[in-house]
Amino acid sequence: MPILNVYMYEGRTIDQKRKLVTEVTDAVCRALDVGPEVVRIIINDMPRENMAAAGALSIDRGK
Repeated sequence: MPILNVYMYEGRTIDQKRKLVTEVTDAVCRALDVGPEVVRIIINDMPRENMAAAGALSIDRGK
């Protein structure tokens, strides 16, 4: 059973998340030759202050 974790900044709409899980599921099914019923996707919405790159919080970098 493929289990995928997706980390992204919070703020995406429910429709965007629906599109994401549909397209990711399709890609996993093609790549691994499995049915969609076995694919699990966990979406982790993160506030920008919980991510950093190059020694700076993303909220401070504007990214």
